[in-house]
Amino acid sequence: MAIRVQRADFDPGVELDRFCTGKTNVGGVCLFVGLVRDYMGHDPQAGAEVRAMTLEHYPGMTERQLEAIEAEARSRWPLDDALVIHRFGRLEPGERIVLVAASSAHRDAAFEACRFLIDWLKTKAPFWKVEHTPDGDAWVDAKESDDKAAERWLK
Repeated sequence: MAIRVQRADFDPGVELDRFCTGKTNVGGVCLFVGLVRDYMGHDPQAGAEVRAMTLEHYPGMTERQLEAIEAEARSRWPLDDALVIHRFGRLEPGERIVLVAASSAHRDAAFEACRFLIDWLKTKAPFWKVEHTPDGDAWVDAKESDDKAAERWLK
């Protein structure tokens, strides 16, 4: 497992190539990349314009929590490997925030583990987000839809 919490951008193609190179025992890799939207909420018509987002975290604590999430994924699926890259700092709409990848001998495990990793990351990782709008700054509250997505993984 590779966990990186960084300010710098990442190239999904380069990361995928590194992640897959030499893995002849792997039959499936699932990759998710999250981007900054230019509106608040789930409805682009109803949401306020977002000009930027600032992500904050606690170094050390964040990595430990991501390691715990990855360990839980490994206990549920036969993973060959997993990768989480999460950015922090000020990000503009269209910029990449997060990359999650999971590899396994079989595609179903890769798909399920990737979905689990991003769902639990959204609800359990210690990141705080502020959206910068024309009307001012607003902290991003936990979303009910993210909580519901994570609930499906409760044992």
